[in-house]
Amino acid sequence: MNLDDLPYAIEPMQLSDVPTVHSIERRIFCTAWSLQAFRQELLFHDTAIYLVLRYRAGRDAGGRPLLKKPWGTRKDPNLLGYGGVWMVLDEAHVATLAVRTSWQRRGLGELLFAALIERALEKGADEITLEVRMSNRSAQALYAKYGLQRTGLRKRYYPDNQEDALIMSVQSTQSASYRESYEARVRKLLQRLRLTEAPDSREAGQASGRIDTP
Repeated sequence: MNLDDLPYAIEPMQLSDVPTVHSIERRIFCTAWSLQAFRQELLFHDTAIYLVLRYRAGRDAGGRPLLKKPWGTRKDPNLLGYGGVWMVLDEAHVATLAVRTSWQRRGLGELLFAALIERALEKGADEITLEVRMSNRSAQALYAKYGLQRTGLRKRYYPDNQEDALIMSVQSTQSASYRESYEARVRKLLQRLRLTEAPDSREAGQASGRIDTP
C-alpha cells in the first residue's frame, strides 16, 4: 500500500508510541488495556501485528514525506489511530482498531483496517476474524466491504454493558479472487483519500474515539 502521495503514514507500533496509544484507549473504554498490557504485547507477543497511523507534516526539499516530531512531550499529537492483529497459525484475529474522534469519517479507520489485512496476508493468513458490538453498525459495514460475514455470536461479550458481540469472518483470503477484491477496494479507498483535503494537523490533539470495539 503506497501512501507517498497522502498526508498519512502507517508504521509498526513502537514502545515509544504506547503512552499515546494508551491515552486514546482510556478515552474509549471503561475497561481499557493498561500501559503494561500494550508493552507486553509488543515485547512478548511475537506473532501479533500492531500498527499506528500518523499525520505527516510536509515534505523535505527532495519531496520526501516528513513526520512531525513532538517535542517536550511523551505523547504524539500526530498519532491518529492504531490497530492490532493476533496471528494464530493461518488465522488473523483483529484484536483492536481505533481512530481519534476528530479524525473519524475520513476513511482512516478503513485505511488502518486495510493495512492490518495487508500485513496479515503477508504473514500467510487464510482467514480473518474479529468480534464487533451488535450496535456498531458502521464497523460492521466497514468489515463487510472486505468480505467479512456474520459467522457467530458471543453472548454478553462486553463487560461494560453485557452487550453481545457478532463474530465476523472471511476465509480463503490467500485466493486470487479475494486478493483481487481486496486490491480493488484499496484502490478505491486511496482514490477517495487523495480527493479529500487533508485536515489541519492541529486537530490531531483533540478527542479520541473508537472505530471498532472488539
